[in-house]
Amino acid sequence: MQTMLAGAQALSSPSSTSDEDPADPYLTVLAYFNALRELGGARRIVEDEIREHVASYGDKRQRVLPAGPEFANRQMRQPLELTSRVTTDEVALAKERLGKALTNDGALNDDSIDVALATNMISVGLDISRLGLMLVQGQPKTAAEYIQATSRVGRASGKPGLVVTVLNLHKPRDRTHYEQFRAFHASFYRAVEATSVTPFAPRALDRALAAVIVAAARHYDPALSPSAAVGRLEAHPGIRDTVNAALRRRALNAGVDEASIERAASRAQELFDMWEQVAEAQTATGGTFTYDGSGVERRLLQYPLDRRAETLDPVHQRFVAARSMRDVEYSVFLKTCDPFGRPLQESEQDQ
Repeated sequence: MQTMLAGAQALSSPSSTSDEDPADPYLTVLAYFNALRELGGARRIVEDEIREHVASYGDKRQRVLPAGPEFANRQMRQPLELTSRVTTDEVALAKERLGKALTNDGALNDDSIDVALATNMISVGLDISRLGLMLVQGQPKTAAEYIQATSRVGRASGKPGLVVTVLNLHKPRDRTHYEQFRAFHASFYRAVEATSVTPFAPRALDRALAAVIVAAARHYDPALSPSAAVGRLEAHPGIRDTVNAALRRRALNAGVDEASIERAASRAQELFDMWEQVAEAQTATGGTFTYDGSGVERRLLQYPLDRRAETLDPVHQRFVAARSMRDVEYSVFLKTCDPFGRPLQESEQDQ
């Protein structure tokens, strides 16, 4: 991590005449860990040792090359943590900070991040095009997790991502991946484990079908793709059959039984009817209505945990599109009690 931080700093040119520093995607290190225990130990090292050493790394670690020094000194700030120990509000703020460039008009941006320490919660929902550098500490437990986690960097065109994997000699799984590193990365998609989720289950349809048919309609018919075209579904009746046929093909390929296929097709038709109903109601007064507007009433798709959507018509509330696997259920507090209904801690003290 010291080498990556100091190397990126040497390549940085914040006073560049271009709109942004070309090395900016690599000035923030996104470090991935398989467990909170490993992350906790690494955080101490980052806060104490790395922050101290990287301040003089450019002076002490140099190579004699015609191109000049390969490393530069750097003042590193407190690392950011993206784990289950962080609240949803803090995660949203962290994502916003990760999207900010390290420098602004040649000066250091106070809200920017030098190092972000994360667990598998970043595997989905972290779509920040600025990030370009990741450090993976230990081989993730599944191939699917490895692919998802490492795809968080290099998401922007013209900004290729660099993933550095640090494997542990004493872990047999890490050692196996090291010995077959090139072969595994040339074909790791065929090593993806089968999912345990039942396709087209009733609960899966409740959570995801509305977002799926909206996305499919926008892809199949370019006329429905613009955000303001959400109210034009009625003018394109053929899209219903197109999406329904695609849904049936996908269900057949997944080996779903006929009853489940019919249930999914019936729900899709109901959602198309609801889509038209909501669009007609929202555009009747002449106001703006889009797929993803700023206000809950002015957009079709809603966020899963947005309390403001509870004021909408029940039909409108059906159109939920999750942005992250983390946004699944509301947080709840548990209070343990003894058989007599007293809080468990108090009952233990009485004894």
